[in-house]
Amino acid sequence: MSAITPIYRTVKDLLQSQSFAIDEYQREYKWEKKHIDELVSDLQTAFSNSYRTGDETKHVSGYVEYFLGSIIVSTRNGKKYLVDGQQRVTSLTLLLIYLYRSAAQVGLNVTQTIAPLIFSDNLGEPRFNLDIPERLPVIEALFKGDKFSPDGKDESIQTMYARYGDIEQSELAAELGEALPHFAYWLMTRVGLIEISTDNDNHAYAIFETMNDRGKPLSPVDMLKAYLLAPVENVERRNEANRVWKDQVLGLITWGGSHEQERDANCIKAWFRAQYADTIRERKAGANDKDWELIGTVFHRWARDNSARLGLGSEAGNLKMISNDFPFFAKAYQRILDASENYRAGLEAVFYNAHNDFTWQNTVLLAPLVSTDDDETVRRKFAVTASYLDIWLMRRVVNYVRVGYSSTSYAMWLLCRDIRQKSLDELVAILSEKLAEDEQDINFTGSAARNRSGLAQLSLNQFSRRYIYHLLARLTAYTEIGSGRGDPFATLVDRAKANAFDIEHIFADKFGNFTDDFANEHEFQEWRNHIASLLLLPADVNRSLQDKSFSQKAPHYAKQNFYAASLDPSAYQHQPQFEKFCEANGFTFEPFQKFGKEEQLQRRALVEALVHRVWSPDRLEEAAQ
Repeated sequence: MSAITPIYRTVKDLLQSQSFAIDEYQREYKWEKKHIDELVSDLQTAFSNSYRTGDETKHVSGYVEYFLGSIIVSTRNGKKYLVDGQQRVTSLTLLLIYLYRSAAQVGLNVTQTIAPLIFSDNLGEPRFNLDIPERLPVIEALFKGDKFSPDGKDESIQTMYARYGDIEQSELAAELGEALPHFAYWLMTRVGLIEISTDNDNHAYAIFETMNDRGKPLSPVDMLKAYLLAPVENVERRNEANRVWKDQVLGLITWGGSHEQERDANCIKAWFRAQYADTIRERKAGANDKDWELIGTVFHRWARDNSARLGLGSEAGNLKMISNDFPFFAKAYQRILDASENYRAGLEAVFYNAHNDFTWQNTVLLAPLVSTDDDETVRRKFAVTASYLDIWLMRRVVNYVRVGYSSTSYAMWLLCRDIRQKSLDELVAILSEKLAEDEQDINFTGSAARNRSGLAQLSLNQFSRRYIYHLLARLTAYTEIGSGRGDPFATLVDRAKANAFDIEHIFADKFGNFTDDFANEHEFQEWRNHIASLLLLPADVNRSLQDKSFSQKAPHYAKQNFYAASLDPSAYQHQPQFEKFCEANGFTFEPFQKFGKEEQLQRRALVEALVHRVWSPDRLEEAAQ
């Protein structure tokens, strides 16, 4: 019998100068944004508990250790195959690439230590630690910072590219600041896994099945149920409560026709955080986890320790949570999931925030609910709260303020606490006041006092691309609706459809044609990439217009959505509803014979007027109706 060897390995031990393959029949890389967000947040929190400002990097050797679980490896023909663990190893590789590139940008020596964990020299050729041929192009492009398009590639490549983007969006490096090298060394030397190795495939898969099928430990959801059922002595009541609980769990994990084991736990985390989290870890090194963090990791234990606050500990209290509260919040949670994936009338703002990948939405929307709310009250509370989040989020992204999972955690805790179990009228009043007092705004004239740049500086870059795409889709849809054409937002943002929409630059990328307007190439590119110089067009139209002048493009714009068509005079002929829409709202849509600086400045005024209307605080009152 071949040896089966479990060994604890740090990330550095595991990845340095080693590569891992996977068999063709293994599933794709499937981690979602929430998984990456949680991994980065958990690692950052664990690191922060040890790091002190002014520490030398050598102090990392005494920092707390962090365990990432186990992986199963089978070795054959001198090659290591991941039987279990490719999701974590892939995610770690993406995080290491991000740290490598972030450190390289500021000239930190830690890059020399990180690089061998990503690739090694194989007889003069770089061999990446994920030795999966079809995925090498995306890994190499991310590592080198080269341009890469995942369009048309397989699921794993698209997912890897998207998750790397999520890590970038977290702005972990900016939050770490001078602690970046400390975090990198800590991740490599104090974070580890158990590698279970064998040279026999049958043994490897037997271990995998045993760990995942037999003797599987109770989940936090199971342990919470056991705690809640414990004081229920009557057999009939106990059986009925158990049936109700199982029905809710089954409904959650099979929601939408897909099977996701963690969806029940995610629902309970969102529910408990939204309704009960009174405290949060202080934002300083060495602070202890509080309600907000504990619910996210050990909610079953937290519920037991806070039984009095939750009204638990007695048969009546526990049965109320099982038979009344859990079904109510499970139904509400599934309603949020549905509105996040499907463009539902009255809940459009939920879809908007989901499109912007704002992962705290599921939690925040549950905060104002009361278990006695009827379906229509729930819908209105969702609509009001989601509209607030939409405005709050867009105010920040146009000002280049971080809105990642970790950077908004504290703000979302405060928000949940302030709107918890409020009536609809109270909810509108509280959120309207918050918007009125908000230091961020959407404007073209930045305020130095508030350190804002607003729309005046909003241009395409690595941070802003997804939000500019969203903003253009919203302006386009708003104009179409006002002109009597219906709401195309869901179609505009559907990247899976054939001939999906792309961002179109009104300025062709030919600086030589614009030397009268712009002093140099840099200034030209700034204006070319500005929000007022961009449109959304179907991909085939976009590609066909790339090198054409404005006079050649405009007649083609005229055949598209009104937001694009308005640049051409023909769009204004025999369009009474469009004209009425412009007149009623004072929108200065203008056709142009050419498009240069002066014309773009006119377009800015239009964009500003549209943006202020689309993200008006008045929407809260409208959503409550």
